[in-house]
Amino acid sequence: MCAEKSCHTVTDAATGRRRCTCFKRCGGCQLDMSYPEQLDYKQRKAERLLSRFCKVSPIIGMEHPYNYRNKVQTVFGYDSRRQLISGVYQSGSGRLTATDDCMLEDKVCTRAVLEFRRLMKSFKLRPYDPVSGRGTVRHLLTRYSRAASQLMVCVCAADSVFPSARSFSNALKQACPELASFVLNVSSKPLPLMLGDKNITLWGSDTIEDVLLGKRFVISPQSFYQVNSVQTERLYSLACELAELKADDVLIDAYCGTGTIGIICADKVKEVIGTELNAAACRDARKNIRLNNIGNYTVVNEDSEQFMRALAESGTHVDAVITDPPRAGCSRGFLDAMCSLGPERVVYISCRIESLQRDLIYLKKKGYRAVKLQPVDMFPHTVGIETCAVLRKI
Repeated sequence: MCAEKSCHTVTDAATGRRRCTCFKRCGGCQLDMSYPEQLDYKQRKAERLLSRFCKVSPIIGMEHPYNYRNKVQTVFGYDSRRQLISGVYQSGSGRLTATDDCMLEDKVCTRAVLEFRRLMKSFKLRPYDPVSGRGTVRHLLTRYSRAASQLMVCVCAADSVFPSARSFSNALKQACPELASFVLNVSSKPLPLMLGDKNITLWGSDTIEDVLLGKRFVISPQSFYQVNSVQTERLYSLACELAELKADDVLIDAYCGTGTIGIICADKVKEVIGTELNAAACRDARKNIRLNNIGNYTVVNEDSEQFMRALAESGTHVDAVITDPPRAGCSRGFLDAMCSLGPERVVYISCRIESLQRDLIYLKKKGYRAVKLQPVDMFPHTVGIETCAVLRKI
């Protein structure tokens, strides 16, 4: 079931290049090449897929492309000697690959995982076995805010009772001084790495806080939040700049999630309307709006397509739309609704370049022209390419 050797990072003394000993076995990294070569690979791919629409700007890379992930999900199991190990599920096979040192994960998160595993042994906590129904820990979620120096440790368990919770919490806090939130999430969902709906705070707060571009954001275990804070600041700053927002603009923040982009843009416009179908994300967005004392941002818990279609039918005027959809991209219905609404400017933030290519083809037919295509390397050592596309109504 489990890998025999734990994966770790090695550094080439001559070049300074870092590599992982379990490349291909883990699946977390897909590019085994130097960072300049990675950027060149991604630039060529972006140009191949998107240059028909307009010139593709040089990709924005990272100065330090390691240990950038502020969110880590970890599973636990046993090796052939019945020693407790922690790691990730291999892409495709579902086997557990043991990892003690990952060059993508924030080092505070890595340390928290190793300390949690040590405490699991001390307190005799076992990984949950879905076949027998025995054990406690389904998986561990760690989040770290460098800006606030706050660590969240969320243990997903099969039961709402965490054995020796107070003693375990005290030991974890002593081992991890950055700990600000220790949460028990109760889940009976059959799929791995899925959180349940119930959270129980074992120590500290039920949330942590982060800062992006001077704005404060509350992060709960279920929050969608970009995993690379350094590049997120660059991406969101760029999106606001390229949207050419004006003081009397009405802006729609579609697929707004926890409201990050809309909150960052709110000072520049007359009104922001955020649309988000996920009710928990809407609650987080409203908390963030209050936290930043913003009075011109309204979050609507509704499907973005239906909401925008209703606005178009009522003749509501909207100047700009910023949309940051899931990997699948925008639905055809959403694009139709947005085009019916007729904003002058659209900023489309895409985390999957193939779906962006598809949607740009359709938007061109609907009367929108791409005027700026800016790739951003949000996920070094992977094939992922984040792209900020700016479109104008012809």
